[in-house]
Amino acid sequence: MKRLVLVLIGAIFMLSACNPAATGMRIGPDGKPVPSIYRISQRDSAKIQYRMLDAVNTLRQARGARPLELDARLTAAAATHSRDMSVQNRPWHFGSDGSSPLDRVARTGYAGTMQGENISETYETELETLADWMEEPGSRDVVLDPKATDLGFAFYQEMNGKIWWTLVTGRRAAQPIGGM
Repeated sequence: MKRLVLVLIGAIFMLSACNPAATGMRIGPDGKPVPSIYRISQRDSAKIQYRMLDAVNTLRQARGARPLELDARLTAAAATHSRDMSVQNRPWHFGSDGSSPLDRVARTGYAGTMQGENISETYETELETLADWMEEPGSRDVVLDPKATDLGFAFYQEMNGKIWWTLVTGRRAAQPIGGM
């Protein structure tokens, strides 16, 4: 009998740990967890960019592709687009002025060729966003493109916590094509 009581008490403790209220998780009216807001401070911006670069290069290395280097011009194009998507309140590849990713990269003076662009509208971290991109074949191809040599990565966070992420890849002029 004592054993049964101990098992029941243990089960109650385990089940209480699954209670969203006990973990601080909020549940929305649809019964799904409400996303927590990932707040980004100005001082964390560079850390986030290099964390993304490291994560992308780890994924690329696993596929035999050469590592990317962070490029300020591609990052400027990404930052411009992240803010513009917020202004437009929609995640898409065209700017409010009708510009394409190619146009935005050219405006920065990047001497190479733009290879691809990934975008996202989310409350998730940069690494959760990268994981989502890796689930989609087109977005995954941008991250793992063996022709890419450079990376631009930026975000814009609204006051409500929503984050607009943009990742741009490019290939420097006169770079050989292929893996490592």
